[in-house]
Formats: sequence, structure tokens, C-alpha cells
Amino acid sequence: MNKKLFSLICAVSCSFIWGTAFVAQDMGMDYIGPYTFAASRLLLGFLALLPFFFIFEYKKVKRDRSSFKVLAIYWFLIGFTLAAGNALQQISLLYTDVANSAVFTVLYVIIVPVLSYFFFSKKIHRSVWPSVLLCLVGGLFLSELNNIRVRFGDTLVIIGAFFWAFHIILISKFLKIFNYPITIATFQCLTASIISFIPAFTFEYISFQVLLMESKELLYAGVLSSGLAFMLQVYGQQNLSPAPVAIIFSMEGVFGSIAAWLILDQFLNEFKIFGIIIILFAVIFSQLAPLYDKRKYGRD
Repeated sequence: MNKKLFSLICAVSCSFIWGTAFVAQDMGMDYIGPYTFAASRLLLGFLALLPFFFIFEYKKVKRDRSSFKVLAIYWFLIGFTLAAGNALQQISLLYTDVANSAVFTVLYVIIVPVLSYFFFSKKIHRSVWPSVLLCLVGGLFLSELNNIRVRFGDTLVIIGAFFWAFHIILISKFLKIFNYPITIATFQCLTASIISFIPAFTFEYISFQVLLMESKELLYAGVLSSGLAFMLQVYGQQNLSPAPVAIIFSMEGVFGSIAAWLILDQFLNEFKIFGIIIILFAVIFSQLAPLYDKRKYGRD
């Protein structure tokens, strides 16, 4: 299979799991706090990925001792941005609905290319900017034009979008230095979980019995959304640049809105349907335009 096609499939699959996980994140806070939920799901993600690390990459990482300090720095930075983005997203669900949280999270779609271009001197294909604009317009329709006010929960998600943007960029930079996709997927979850448990133990009551009451939601958000999806994210970013892959990840807003409609009975009107169509068109355009340029002009 073509490497870029494989990464594209991974990125879309990741977006689907992330989007549907918003429902589990919302339903999973009936008995536990947001920090506890965030920390627990990340710990489950780490435990789910750990066997794959030992099977496929442990020996390679062990031989690469000279680069361990650089690895550790990336683990911390990526883990920290993951913990911050995840916590803000989880807390936001106490103050806004699933669809809005999903939509405002994907504001990283504009932050990633801006940061990549101005701070990391990353060349941006001309198709990215119109695709980003279309994603933002689609997001406005998804967040309901007739109720455009930004709530406190939405503000938290918008701040979190900056952390998600840095998270995407840092993973791309890591993969240019190290070919350890499973390693970074595994240990970012561990780092983020440790960081998230600090406010969880400080501000919330943690009980194993209470965690069991939210076991289904935690397993979905942990094993699938934190474990499998973060591994798919890393494989998706292996052969795709940060800006185009951020556009693909913006589909989590689409999947989140559909899941909220199907499972939580949150209203999906004609505005939201139109927003979904616009975002899907933006994703398709962002992927096909570079291929057209390459065939016609022989350039990326």
C-alpha cells in the first residue's frame, strides 16, 4: 500500500475515534471529575499500547541509548501538551455541549499552519489556506449560527486548541528525528497521565468503585481514543505534513456532531449538516490539490 494512502487512512480513522469519543467523555463524568477521567483514560491508553512497544520497538529504543535525553525531552513536551489539551477539553464538557466542544477543538486547523509557517519555517502548500478557511466556515455552521455566543466551556476548548496544535507539530518534528511511532504514542500517554493525576488527586476524590461505574466510557476513551487513536495519529503524521493532517483531524468535529445527534439526541439541523458538507469538501480539496499539482507541474 502507498505510504501516504496508509497515513491518510490512519488519520481519518483517528478522527472518527476522537469524534465519537466526545460522547464517552461527556457521559463518563456522571460520577467522576474531569481530571480523574482524563488521567484514567490516558493511563488505560498507556497500558493498551505498552505490549506493542515491547514487541515492536523496545529493542530498537534500547540500542539507541545516545539519543535517550532527546527522546525524554520530546516525551515530556508532547505529553505535557497532550495533558493540557485533554484536560481543557474534558473540563469544557461540564459547561458546553458535545458538538460545540468537538467543533471548537478543531480550531487547531488554523493554528497549526500559522505556527508551522511563522515559527518553524515550514513550507505550506497553497491548497491549505482555502481548506482552513472552509473548515472554519464549516465549524461556524456546526456551532449553530443562530446561537453564536461563546460560552465558558467553549473558551476552554479554544485555549486547548493551541495545545493540540503544538502537540501535532511536536509529533511531526519527533518523527523526523526518530522512527519510533509506537514509542511516542505509548509514552506520551504515560507522561500525560502522570501530569493529569496531580490535579486529580489535589482537587477530586478518586475511588476505584466509582471508576468502575464509568468503566464503559473509560474503556472507550482510554483503550480506543487514547490508545489506538493516538497510535493512528502518529502513523498518520509519518507521511503527511502537519498542516494537511490538521485539516484531516478537523473531521473529529464532524464525527462528534453526528455521534452527539445519534447517541445523545443533540439536535442536528440543516445548518450543522451544511457545516459537515463544507468540512468534508475542505478535507478532500486539501488532499487532491497537491496531487493535481504534482501530476500537472511535477511539484508538491
